[in-house]
Amino acid sequence: MKALGDSKILSYKESVNILSRYGIPIAKGDIATSPEEAVEIANRIGYPVVLKVISPQIIHKTDANVLKLGVKTESDLVNCYHEIIDNAERYNPRAQIEGVLVQEMIQEGVEVIVGIFRDQQFGPVILFGLGGIFVEVLKDISLRVPPITRYDAEEMIKEIKGYRILEGFRGKTRSDIEAVIDVLLKVSRLSVDLKDIVLEMDLNPIIVGPKDRGAKVVDARLITL
Repeated sequence: MKALGDSKILSYKESVNILSRYGIPIAKGDIATSPEEAVEIANRIGYPVVLKVISPQIIHKTDANVLKLGVKTESDLVNCYHEIIDNAERYNPRAQIEGVLVQEMIQEGVEVIVGIFRDQQFGPVILFGLGGIFVEVLKDISLRVPPITRYDAEEMIKEIKGYRILEGFRGKTRSDIEAVIDVLLKVSRLSVDLKDIVLEMDLNPIIVGPKDRGAKVVDARLITL
């Protein structure tokens, strides 16, 4: 764990361990600390893969140019590994680098965010919205105080303006909204069980596949007391 004032930013493996305990689906992947290890992981999970630096000091990976999508071959993977490490060290020479996450490339889906933050009056609050940059630009989110029911989860999804995208806007395939409901209910249980521990959680993005194809977390950030 890395300290942040009186709180701690959990490592990638610590975060994955907590999410897995609650059955929250996570994209397959593992952290490599060398190009050789990255190749072994990619061979295990299958190409194409995504590479990203794991560091508590580098949150916005696109800005730091430490994210590579659709890496298809071993030679490209090795080159990208070195490039990502160089970019991370250039972006923040003081950053603590845990390694490079080698992760399955999810080819199709809509990005959403599910999060937890702590309100002084209400305690834990669950957040839902479109993911990626949309949550920052559009501020299109819904909020609930846990625990939430299935009805609450459905309403959270329908409340955002981006719901039409999940429904299948202009002939697009409908997203697996049932999988999103499942994630929201599991996050609700987590937020209640760990209300005295978890200060903040961002699952962003979660990639929601087409109907009956599920949803997977591809990036997670947990801060604990």
